[in-house]
Amino acid sequence: MNQESNSSDQPGGQDPLLLLKTLQLLWTKKEMKKQLKEEIRRGFAGLEDPLAGLLDILEDSSDWKGKGHSLGYYITSELQLWIKEHPAVQQSGMKLKKLQARVFRILAQCPTNLHDPLISIYQLHTADRNYLLGHVSHLYHKGDYKEAAILSIKLKLQPDQDVEKMCTPLLLQDKTNLVEAYVGEYPELQCKLLQILDTWCEPSFNIKDISRQYQGLSKYKPDKFNHKMLSKLVFRLLERFNLDPALCPNVINQRHLRTLNYLFYKRFVEKSMTQENWTDHVQNTVGENQWLQGHLIQLLISYSDMSTAARWAQRCNLPKEMLPYGVADELQKLKIQERVEEAEKAENYEEGKKKDYYQLPIPRANIHFLQTWGEMLQCWEKVLQPGQVVGIDMEWRPSFGIVGKPRVSLLQIAVGEEVFLLDLPQLLEQAEREDEKEKLSHYIQRLYSDPAITKLGYGMSGDLNSLAATCSALKDMDKQAQGVVDLLTVDKQLQKSSIDWKKGGRKVDVLAPEPSCEDRAFRQPERGLSLLVQHVLGKPLDKTEQLSNWEKRPLREEQILYAASDAYCLLEVYGKLCKDPASFGLSSNLTESLVGKPSIKPRAKKQLNKQEVPSSSGQQCKGFDKEASYPPDPISPKEFSVVCDNMLQGLGRYLRCLGVDVRILENEDDHRKAAEIARQEGRVILTSGLPYQTLQSQVGEGRCFSVNCSEKAKEQALQVLKHFNVQVTLADIFSRCQVCNCDKYLKISKERMRQLMEGSRHSTAEDDAT
Repeated sequence: MNQESNSSDQPGGQDPLLLLKTLQLLWTKKEMKKQLKEEIRRGFAGLEDPLAGLLDILEDSSDWKGKGHSLGYYITSELQLWIKEHPAVQQSGMKLKKLQARVFRILAQCPTNLHDPLISIYQLHTADRNYLLGHVSHLYHKGDYKEAAILSIKLKLQPDQDVEKMCTPLLLQDKTNLVEAYVGEYPELQCKLLQILDTWCEPSFNIKDISRQYQGLSKYKPDKFNHKMLSKLVFRLLERFNLDPALCPNVINQRHLRTLNYLFYKRFVEKSMTQENWTDHVQNTVGENQWLQGHLIQLLISYSDMSTAARWAQRCNLPKEMLPYGVADELQKLKIQERVEEAEKAENYEEGKKKDYYQLPIPRANIHFLQTWGEMLQCWEKVLQPGQVVGIDMEWRPSFGIVGKPRVSLLQIAVGEEVFLLDLPQLLEQAEREDEKEKLSHYIQRLYSDPAITKLGYGMSGDLNSLAATCSALKDMDKQAQGVVDLLTVDKQLQKSSIDWKKGGRKVDVLAPEPSCEDRAFRQPERGLSLLVQHVLGKPLDKTEQLSNWEKRPLREEQILYAASDAYCLLEVYGKLCKDPASFGLSSNLTESLVGKPSIKPRAKKQLNKQEVPSSSGQQCKGFDKEASYPPDPISPKEFSVVCDNMLQGLGRYLRCLGVDVRILENEDDHRKAAEIARQEGRVILTSGLPYQTLQSQVGEGRCFSVNCSEKAKEQALQVLKHFNVQVTLADIFSRCQVCNCDKYLKISKERMRQLMEGSRHSTAEDDAT
């Protein structure tokens, strides 16, 4: 602004621009901050119109246009405080309107930290609403979409604006946080936005039709504006604002369709799910939704046969016009009856399972399903005894990628010759009805915090996280727990042992998959607790009920036996390890060294890639933890299993080439699926960026590692190998398939192997030198 216009605004008193020069001189001298503050107050007192004077100063100065606390911000904040002490300087009427018009030009350019004090000083909330909307609209049409949205939020103009028009360019610029803030205080706008986003997620909708309208947009990120991003945003908004998912049928249907595809993979490709469990989950997934039912029939035709598709079409009561060619004809011939051959096959299969899998050594009468407080008392009287050894496990309904931590449906406690199955949803509901919400959590806290009771588990950190999500009173249980033994930590120690397992004199390869057998329809390579039970007790667990719907009541007999076995086998494994630790390559003082106290969580490191690596359960077990020593004991790639997030697929394939057992998330998978896999299979999560914060809270400490996403796969792999001290040998190279992760050795020239090894050694040496 020029001197002539300044003088017209300030007919008498001190010149605001001379005041600015004085303040600029003091601002450069940091030690004179107190004098600066006094000079600002003295200067404003000497101005004819302090409010017009501030605008003269801001218009003439340019330092406030940068980020951070500038001189302009300091002057504005001091004037805001000074006005509270001198309310008479406030303006009104036409004079205030002129000042408001000037301040709008500044608001369009200034950093956000100046917005609140300027809006307060010039009473913009009292200005004519149409006048404010006009200024914001002017910014919008200039292409200043971010500034228009921020001002709208500050002035609370959102109810009078078009939410689709305001938010679309922000989404194209990947400013989803600003979009969330824009609708944050207005439930009606939240619903409108979600409905708009959902229409964009229709399969027939061409998302490029929207992006073409904003091709000249600065900071335009079309690669991030896609169905996957929109779907994730919808679920985040649904969870954050606690809205009804029915608002977004397209996104929900696509999520359920992905679940259906996953269920078909588990049943027909991997063959790791029983018919009964699969049927239960499919029914829950498709419900009464004809669109999903139609896709179900198409999948059945692809994976099974026309007869099965016709049965499901009849079960879903689908109209004939929706049925594919052939299914309608099959439906006419279909006779609903159980075939004797199927019954005999199921009977033979059950007999075969008894030979192949671990069997509970206790009578069925010793398994107690508890749903009332009266029944609970007999459990706690036996469990809460000093010197007791207790096996603990938990079951919850599979999430299939649904947002949020799982809630425990069944808590299994094995002690002595009995197993108690606690129906947590029923018990918590009863406690709430009787206004005794803390009763159940009190007993569970007593159990976990008593150092005189040895608690056995497998992957206890994940179980405790789920328990905390189920009952908020148990959220700090992992910090209070004492006398715990996480057999996952023991399992890792056993896998490092190279001794011959004394099982009938045969050597057991801890990483070799179980030989395939035609009569074992659902047999998969053993892993996790099942593999540990196989090594110690001779037979693996039957995991075909693992993916059951554990919320559904009543539980089937197969579910009850499965749940009891999962808890009771911990007692038998622990007993055998303690009885003869030397035969498993463990120290002789095993009984004393296994039982530990909770480890104290270390302070978070500033660099995410320098996390400490305590036990996977978050508990210290002497003799098995590293106790924060660096580096950890060296391990081979065969002893290291990970799950790679979907932004690290290249890293996953590279690690497979080096012999590491890697599960890789698909592009459409939610990041949280990595935590589910890690908990079930005892894997380390490899992720990057924001998902790290979410995932690391869902698994044990040291079980989630953040990788630098800007580096190439080779550098990322070296970083991972170095952090976990994985030692790669010549025999490990290409010992695992890069595509399917199977451990069939690929024959390549020894010369090529040496070249790969030399490259790996040179890079590691350079890293060490750095």
